[in-house]
Amino acid sequence: MALVYEISKSVLPVVTITLNEGDVVYSESGGMSWMSGNVEMKTHSGGGLGKMLKRKLSGESLFITDYSVKGNTGTVAFASEFPGRIVDLQLGVGESIIVQKDGFMCAEKSVDLDMHVSKKLGTGFFGGEGFIMQRITGPGVVFLEFDGDIVEKDLEKGEELRVDAGHVAMFQPSVKYDVRMVKGVSNVLFGGEGLFLATLRGPGKIWLQTMPMSKLAGKVIPFLPLKRD
Repeated sequence: MALVYEISKSVLPVVTITLNEGDVVYSESGGMSWMSGNVEMKTHSGGGLGKMLKRKLSGESLFITDYSVKGNTGTVAFASEFPGRIVDLQLGVGESIIVQKDGFMCAEKSVDLDMHVSKKLGTGFFGGEGFIMQRITGPGVVFLEFDGDIVEKDLEKGEELRVDAGHVAMFQPSVKYDVRMVKGVSNVLFGGEGLFLATLRGPGKIWLQTMPMSKLAGKVIPFLPLKRD
């Protein structure tokens, strides 16, 4: 039976999942927003020490929590932590998606969450948080949260798109991801885009987020009051 859920259409969206007997969804510990009284929680390591460390490095908590019901129907809700979008994906058996660090929200129990490390040398040195990402593999439904709105693009084979790394939300594994230095002295000194840009090369689908938390923080920090002794 297909998982039943509803994603609210708001600036701060929430996904409400209806659980029938036999349905199990999980999130990082502390990820749940509210649930009906008959929903049962079970918090555990999710696969041992190795899995725990991988989740931590990819932006999640050490422990995960399963949610299920017995006998009756129940609901559990997960709210976005930041103004943006919740994206739902139905992954087939063995189908994977590469997601930005901390993009995972919740998923059916059959979905596997793992760490993805870029093998490109440039990405490792200059990609910052983009160096470590999340690999999510089906089968099952997964819910992801991103900052701002989402723009989807289908890249043809060999087609490239250069992106500020903070805008990369997720992409299919067939897409090649690297970080390259901006060309031209004037661009480096006066371009205002930083020294490096992410390069995404098709074929495959990519999802871009319009308001990365890192950029928002950069705009807000100058207006914060200075701490005085």
